[in-house]
This record gives sequence, C-alpha cells and structure tokens, in this order.
Amino acid sequence: MADQDAQDRNLPASQRKLEKARKDGQVARSRDLGHFAAIAAGGTALMLMAPTLADLLSAMVRRALAFNAQSVAEPAAMAERLGELAPTLLIVAVPLGVLLALVAFAGSAVSGGWAWSLKPMQPKFDKFNPLAGFKRMVSKQQLVDTLKASLLAVLLVGIGAAYLRAHLDEFSGALGLPLPAALSHVGRTLATGLTLLVLLLGAFALVDVPWQRHQHKVRLKMSRQEQKQEFKELEGNVEVKSKVKARMREMANRRMLAAVPHADLVVMNPTHYAVALKYNEAAMGAPRVVAKGADLMAMRIRDSAKGAQVPVLQAPVLARALYAHAELDREIPAVLFAAVAQVLAYVYQLRAAMQGRAPMPGDLPELDVPADLDPHHDLPAEATA
Repeated sequence: MADQDAQDRNLPASQRKLEKARKDGQVARSRDLGHFAAIAAGGTALMLMAPTLADLLSAMVRRALAFNAQSVAEPAAMAERLGELAPTLLIVAVPLGVLLALVAFAGSAVSGGWAWSLKPMQPKFDKFNPLAGFKRMVSKQQLVDTLKASLLAVLLVGIGAAYLRAHLDEFSGALGLPLPAALSHVGRTLATGLTLLVLLLGAFALVDVPWQRHQHKVRLKMSRQEQKQEFKELEGNVEVKSKVKARMREMANRRMLAAVPHADLVVMNPTHYAVALKYNEAAMGAPRVVAKGADLMAMRIRDSAKGAQVPVLQAPVLARALYAHAELDREIPAVLFAAVAQVLAYVYQLRAAMQGRAPMPGDLPELDVPADLDPHHDLPAEATA
C-alpha cells in the first residue's frame, strides 16, 4: 500500500504544502555545502592568521620546553604551566570554532532557506519501529546518499594520499630547517593540498544543492486525493458554503422586500422582472433601485408593492433594462434617466388624479429606452413577454 501511495504521488507540491513543510522544519539541506563552507572558511582563516599563529605556537613551544629543577622536583608545577598555556589555546580555538559553526549554519541555510521549528526535535515513537527503520536504510534516497558519501570519501583520501606522496620530500626537508622556517614551509605545502580538497568539496556541493532541492520536491509530491482534500480545506465544505450562500441570499431578499413598501413605484415585465424605484428630490440626485428580482422574486416584489399600495406599472423594456444594468441600492444609469422620469411623471399624475387634484392621465406614453440596453431586444416578442 505504501508503494502504491508513493506511485500515486506524481503531482507537484502546492505552495500551501511547501509552506507547511517549512513550518515543520522540512527544507532542502545540503551537507556537502555546509562541509565545503566550513572547511573553506576555516582554511582561509588559518592562512590569514598564519603569521600570528606561528608566533603564538613558537612562544608556546618555548615555554613548554623550558625546564628547571623545580619543574622536575614538583610535578604540580607542570600542571600550573599547562594552566598558563590554556588561555592561549582558547584564544585561537574558540574564535575559530565559532567561525566554523556560523559558516556551516549559513551554508545550510543557503541551500534551503531559514526555517525555525522545534517539531523535528519532538519524539516520534514510530522511529523505533525496526521494520520502518530498515525500509529507510534500503530506500533509494539512502542508497544515493551512501554512494555519494562513499565516492567523496574515496576521492578525498585518494587526492590527499597522492598529494602527500608527491610532496613527501618537501615534508622530509622541513626536518632540517629551523622551527619558524619549518612551520612556514609545511604550512605552505599543506595549504596547497587543502585547496585541492576544498575545490573537490565545492564541486560536490554544486551538484548536491540542486539535487537536494529536487529530492525535497519529490518527497513532497501530492496525489490527486491529497490535492482534492487540500482544495476542500481551502474552499471549505461545498454543502456548508451552499447553505451559507442560500442563507445570505434569503437575508438579502428579505431586506429588499422590506424596502418595497417605501418605494415610489415598481416597474415590471409582466411575469419575469420587477424593479422597485424610489426618488427623493431633496436627498437623491437620481432615482435609486431599492429592490429587483426575476421570476419568483419578481412576483414577491409585485405582491409586496400591491399590499403597500405602491403603484405597479407594466413597462417590459424598461423593466428588463433596469434589471440588467441598474445595481441594487445604487442610482439608475444616466442613459435611463429620461425613461424613468417619464414613468415617475405618469405616477405623480396618477396619484394627483386619484386625489382629485388633476384629471386622470391616459395610457403610459412610449418610453425612451435605448434598444441596446434591453437584453431581449433581439428575441421574438413572445419570448420577452
């Protein structure tokens, strides 16, 4: 089953999974880059500090080889002398050790970036399973790492042995030189050999860094089931979202229906569209849409308007244009001002007539609605009814 699962994981890791892996401390790390950086920095520091180190070593050797009768008679005096030499050794060793640690840390961070997490330090009892441990030992990744480490070790030993053999006479000749000259001579010879080894480590690091990044992406590959699960987690449960959307639509519809009794009129396409308009000359620059709907919602708007004695006018073209181009709780488009003004004037005349202040108006005049604003202007007349 595990092999089948690994075969199914053939899709690249998502950004979310990469970020989660980084939070868990799983990033690409190249040991070869860390080794190369630490040895290169340490070797460079030793070469730059060579004159100072030679003087310190010479002074330490002279003090260490200075014997007198007290040193022979009292062994405790040797311990005191070693204690006196210890600070000198620490002055050299501690800064060099700190430098190597910082460089190794920086080299490791370069390959995979900074990732601070305590999760890798948490105990994992499944690691104690011998079968799982054996599988990790014989895995492809472990085999590649073992072969790479073995090849590097063989090359380092081979190049080092060949270099020492080629310069054996130079090392032997240093025995006949004074101590300062011998140290300088041996240091230069070793520096050349160390440079060869560092170059070899650098070559391995150049190959290992992209290889580790590739392997890291391979380990984080996803199956289609994992992608679907992640999509569900990001998008949320579809059923829950649909219920939430339905609830939001119902709340919006209730708000619209509550605004219909306060409208000035409702413009309808007899069975499909209804748009409720309100206009306050003192507070609004143009009529505002307070409710609109299609089909069943259009019928609910019509019934609410009739119940509140709000005029309902049949103006199919204008109703369709308003429904398609006017937004809820916004003023109507400027191109429909003229047509809406005609409708409002007709409503005001009708109200005045019903109150006995004006004669009853005739039929609603033909409205000035641009044809391109009617979404059904290309359909047959029976399809727009």
